[in-house]
Amino acid sequence: MTTSTKASGSAPTLLPRTSDQILGPFYPLVEPSRGGDLTQVGGRPGRAQGQLLYVSGRVLDRSGSPVRRGKVQIWQANAFGRYDHPNDDNPAPLDPSFVGFAAIETDDEGRYTFKTIKPAAYPAGPGRMRPSHIHFEVFGKRERLITQLYFAGDAHQDTDTWLQSSHRKETIVMPVQEPLAGMEAQARRVAFDVVLMHG
Repeated sequence: MTTSTKASGSAPTLLPRTSDQILGPFYPLVEPSRGGDLTQVGGRPGRAQGQLLYVSGRVLDRSGSPVRRGKVQIWQANAFGRYDHPNDDNPAPLDPSFVGFAAIETDDEGRYTFKTIKPAAYPAGPGRMRPSHIHFEVFGKRERLITQLYFAGDAHQDTDTWLQSSHRKETIVMPVQEPLAGMEAQARRVAFDVVLMHG
């Protein structure tokens, strides 16, 4: 992703900043482990239940320059819609092979990637469901952004207060795509670039 100009000598077109979203009540209480595979927990047998999902992208500033060695922290519900967090009273089961949070560092091109499972939607009060989403906290060199990644086609998005409060939904709702070569045949993937105002 790069900036462009409409004509020679014109000002560059800046990328839209990724929309903010709420931190939420299930922010990790402990420092997330560093590593990009959330589908297995060290010392525990088995793999996390659910749809395998690869999420990758770049952290950029609005001019399209990469944010090198930035920190991307993520947390999410499991395939049943429950967080591994003491404040989550959802009766859905925990998955002992899935903790649901991690921290990753961007490379010299601003790239990050992690392997997880697609989280389920879950109840957020009487008659309310939160659509499937992954929380992101991104630390650049000059700022911090809290947002959420949503998946295109989720029926619960139209009634979700937090997503509907976004002025730029197109920056946080992404399509789920077929796997690339080298990924498991049953896996899916999402490309999600995060754009910071200043990097």
